[in-house]
Amino acid sequence: MWPIGHLAVAYLCYALYARKRYETPPAHLPVLVALFGSQFPDLVDKPLAWYLGVLPTGRTLAHSLLVLVPLCLALYALARRYDRPEYVVAFAVGALSHALVDAAPALWGAGEAGFLLWPAVAVESYESGAPSVTELLAASIGDPYFLSEFVLAAIALAVWRRDGCPGLAPLRAALGRVRPTSEVR
Repeated sequence: MWPIGHLAVAYLCYALYARKRYETPPAHLPVLVALFGSQFPDLVDKPLAWYLGVLPTGRTLAHSLLVLVPLCLALYALARRYDRPEYVVAFAVGALSHALVDAAPALWGAGEAGFLLWPAVAVESYESGAPSVTELLAASIGDPYFLSEFVLAAIALAVWRRDGCPGLAPLRAALGRVRPTSEVR
């Protein structure tokens, strides 16, 4: 799945969690943490596999439940000490939804899910080096799974707007503090 799909799934999952747990729309900062979590596995695995060559594929270390679950549990224990467990719950929703959605095509025989248990389950290394983003995009065009990401993104955008655009205010505030380079003297 591409970043937009991971963002959409993570937001929808976290919004559902927040509504069930707190009976309110999600709060600003946990939403941003969930969205970061939704990208975390790729931010770790892709550079380590594609550019540094230390992982066999772009779906191994940070996509593995054998790594993600202990990481989330350790972060949760640490966050509880600082009375901030909600942020780790948000991160876990984002990161775990990422890994599980990447494995979804295996349900209909269109992919592998062994990476969920890497390194206990071996994954095939790239045969001719890491793929380029252009190659991956070209292979995805026309794939119903790829196209479904845009439907998910539209649904997530509608839910996000209904929820009052959580996460937008802190981003606007942060961007408001940064002066454009053309105005710096």
